[in-house]
Amino acid sequence: MAQGGDWQRDVLRQLGQHGTADEAVKPTTEPTERPQPMRPAPEPPTDTGPTASEGFPQHGAPAPKSEPAVRSPRDPGLPLHTPESVPTVDPRLAHALGRPQHGDSVTRRTGRTLRKLATSATQDVAEETRLARELQQPVTTGRVIAVTSIRGGVGKSTVSALLGRTFNHYRHDPVLTLEADAALGTLPVRMGAESLRWSCADLAQILTPAMQLTDVTGYLVPVTDGGWLLPASQGRVGAPMDVRTYRTVTLALRRYFAVTVVDCETLPGEVARTAMDTAHARVVVAPMTAEGVNGTRQVLDWLAQLPHSALAGTVVALSASSPDTTLDEKTATAHLRETGVSVVPLPY
Repeated sequence: MAQGGDWQRDVLRQLGQHGTADEAVKPTTEPTERPQPMRPAPEPPTDTGPTASEGFPQHGAPAPKSEPAVRSPRDPGLPLHTPESVPTVDPRLAHALGRPQHGDSVTRRTGRTLRKLATSATQDVAEETRLARELQQPVTTGRVIAVTSIRGGVGKSTVSALLGRTFNHYRHDPVLTLEADAALGTLPVRMGAESLRWSCADLAQILTPAMQLTDVTGYLVPVTDGGWLLPASQGRVGAPMDVRTYRTVTLALRRYFAVTVVDCETLPGEVARTAMDTAHARVVVAPMTAEGVNGTRQVLDWLAQLPHSALAGTVVALSASSPDTTLDEKTATAHLRETGVSVVPLPY
């Protein structure tokens, strides 16, 4: 029994000595890595719906950060899509175009040349100087000239192109030719544009008062002999231009261009009536036919009923589409001049 008691005391003494030694050699700093107890593996999420901590973060605890969706940086002022440049005429058709033919016969051109030789050169120079002086008059704000007609195919786009090129030739400030007819108009072809990109509808979405002239011209088509062109479409069948787009574009671009020639749709379209009512000057292209002159006279009577004086700044271009017109030119001109407008004949 005594030996058993001594054995127990020896074991207790040895245990006490080991505990004292452990405390003596205990480090003063925490170890770099301490084994952690095993934790149960996280259970996969179920489709039971979001929990309170997931769907509604508690106050005092930061909400879990989620990875933001990757989005391409885009200027909010730009349209949703950037149009691509398209050719004005299909290249397969461009190669098939021949040389343009002169409208007058050789006999008529020869007679005109002889008459020029017989007349005084000083008189011709004086007339050209007078026209240049009229076209070069300074303007305080941008002027808008609307060109329209009662039907298509009478030379409306051709007259618009001629006006745009003439003003650009004589004036030293920027001149814009704008197409307000999205029904597959021919103004870009008449202006010599090889390709198109931005249209009136595209530009109406990005125009801001902070833009400079150099910013605006980046969206326009430069004309070969000077000036700028803004088409109504890319030569595709699409939605027609609305009045809101027309007013937005014309009011904004008047700040940058001294003269804007607008090739409108045919009357009585809504955009054409708005353009005729708000423009500073108007040109109505009338076909040299009895029904064409009669319809143009009705348009002039409508312009006379507007609240402001519109006939004073209206010119009728009487266009002949055939060398064999049966309508007497003097009678047609007198019928249109009864309203107080100026009439300029455009021979075939």
